[in-house]
Amino acid sequence: MKSKPFFINLNKKVLLSALVLGGLFLFAGLAVSDTADTSLIKSFRIERSMSPQAAACIECHKTEHPGLFSDWAKSRHASANITCLDCHIADEVDGDVSKSHFKQYERSDTKYGRKEFRTPISAVVTPKDCSRCHPDETKQYAKSKHANTLEIIWKIDPWLNKGMNSETERESGCYTCHGTILKNDKDGNLDASTWPNTGVGRLNMDGSKGSCTSCHTRHRFSIMEARKPEACGQCHLGPDHPQIEIFTESKHGAIYDTFGDEYNWDSAPGSWTPGVDFRGPTCASCHMSGAGSVMTSHDVTERLSWELQAPLTVRPEDFKPLPAKNDWKKERDKMKEICMQCHGQAWVDGHYVKLDKAVQEYNEVYFAPAKKMLGDLYEKGLLDKTKFFDEKLEVEYYELWHHEGRRARFGTAMMAPDYAWWHGFYECKKRFSNYMEEARELIKHNKKDYKAEDFPNATGSTVKPKELFPK
Repeated sequence: MKSKPFFINLNKKVLLSALVLGGLFLFAGLAVSDTADTSLIKSFRIERSMSPQAAACIECHKTEHPGLFSDWAKSRHASANITCLDCHIADEVDGDVSKSHFKQYERSDTKYGRKEFRTPISAVVTPKDCSRCHPDETKQYAKSKHANTLEIIWKIDPWLNKGMNSETERESGCYTCHGTILKNDKDGNLDASTWPNTGVGRLNMDGSKGSCTSCHTRHRFSIMEARKPEACGQCHLGPDHPQIEIFTESKHGAIYDTFGDEYNWDSAPGSWTPGVDFRGPTCASCHMSGAGSVMTSHDVTERLSWELQAPLTVRPEDFKPLPAKNDWKKERDKMKEICMQCHGQAWVDGHYVKLDKAVQEYNEVYFAPAKKMLGDLYEKGLLDKTKFFDEKLEVEYYELWHHEGRRARFGTAMMAPDYAWWHGFYECKKRFSNYMEEARELIKHNKKDYKAEDFPNATGSTVKPKELFPK
């Protein structure tokens, strides 16, 4: 496919200056030598038109899907003359080409239903498509846990590996955030079990991972939307990773609730500045946006010094399902610099001292003894390893780290005391004490834990997808 011109809008003064300077540089070059290499002279092209096919897309969708058209018309894409085709165009042989869309060019009730407008398109716009204009963001995203989260859960999640939920439960729940593996049905159209989906770890048919519209939703693709915490709160909420609730409780969230309508949400990419464009941070400003000497990044794995969501808290480079290719000390320094846009050195250092102590206590006091006890119960035959979640103590162990253990660590990291204590360590104490008491009773009486023989809907496949694990 031919590369497309890069469209720019210039006002008259800028255009005149460019033409004058261009003329001067060209004259100077020719004055030095009449054999100058003219291929080195940069040409500026202003393109305000679009192809008839692109115009047909817009006019047709304006009638058929007015909400979609309105979203696009208000976007930066529209102002830069980026049309439907620039993102959706595909090769005829691509696996995700929409066969049903070809029927639109056979309609007699619209002037755009003619064969001269026929263009192969895909409903799925992938990071690979976005990379044509956003190469750096795509490379950063591809390294992140977001892009690789579907692979991660297939490596570690007992719901999948033990087949403890149904395919429907996975499609409506897990895969909505983590992503599906896109496939075609027998008729060559996108399979309804995998599409629609905007999961951050979606495996696309062109080999790319992820979906940019997880955060920049169609067809506005708003930078404002991605900067607001509600974008992250679509997935990061609930009993196991309530970051949006934790943020709302924190001082940062209180400032956002009070002054958020005064923030300059539309500041250009890479220029969103603490103290200038916003007063208190959001998820994006801490984990992705640039400040000081720290550059903007779409790799959310950066700036992390602990894997707080893991059963045993480890450094990101020691997280086996996806070891980070970063030095946690350097990444912590990056996050500290972000913090110090608004806080002093002593405040920031003191916060990390508190976080490190909370991590150590969780690892040593709660997780390590609980994990050892689980191993003892399996070894003594009092728990059955065949499945998971069908015995009470397996659930107790899982929720100790997956629910309250995470809340304790996240609450501490994000400075939300109610989540760190009442929803976190307080609940850890209750869960841990009950778990250990029941485990010791089983050992004392050499009694097996009750097994739920009628555990519902444990029908999901346990075969790891070959698309993610070809070997």
